[in-house]
Amino acid sequence: MTRSTPSRSPAAPALSALLAVPALLALTASAGCSTATEPAPRPSAVRNTAPAPAPSTSGTPTDAAWVQLMTPMNEKAVALLTLAADRATEPRVRAFATRLRSDQEAELGRLRPLLTRMGLPRTDVHAGHAMPGMVTGSDLAAAKAAEGAAFDRLFLTRIRGHLRHSAQVSRSEITAGARADAKRLAAALVTAREAALTELEALPGATRALG
Repeated sequence: MTRSTPSRSPAAPALSALLAVPALLALTASAGCSTATEPAPRPSAVRNTAPAPAPSTSGTPTDAAWVQLMTPMNEKAVALLTLAADRATEPRVRAFATRLRSDQEAELGRLRPLLTRMGLPRTDVHAGHAMPGMVTGSDLAAAKAAEGAAFDRLFLTRIRGHLRHSAQVSRSEITAGARADAKRLAAALVTAREAALTELEALPGATRALG
């Protein structure tokens, strides 16, 4: 009897990396540490040993997946925040959108150079994908068509999704990433997201919009 091999369904590259790399890192670490006892090298062998190659500065798949996801997430969020800063009905919602837009733009000022340092393209590798928490073209079109309280509700719902999911992905980078600069930025981002979510939930209309 021939046994069939179960098929695998492809996953989005960035999310696959963020979820799978902790196991990969553990495997790599275990492969690099031998439990066998080896004899100490003779002095002449030490003198003739070539220096180890410098570690790669590109980071791990987790680092790459995180920065390639966070950059377009922030860029799309900035577009929605720009609309809200001008069109939200509630003054406190407009002020919140204005501050958050500045914060997201400042984060982009750190994410984009990180892409360059890692040798990654500036293009949106997730274009056309329905990524959780990503503000889509349809979201922006709906926001442009909405007015008054309906606009405020749409904005609060979509921006909360962005804040929550980008924080979740950034926590994965803190846990499984390897680059110190990426992990520091991810930690700063999580702190900023938590503060923004707390402020958002206290805004006028948030309880009704967010359920």
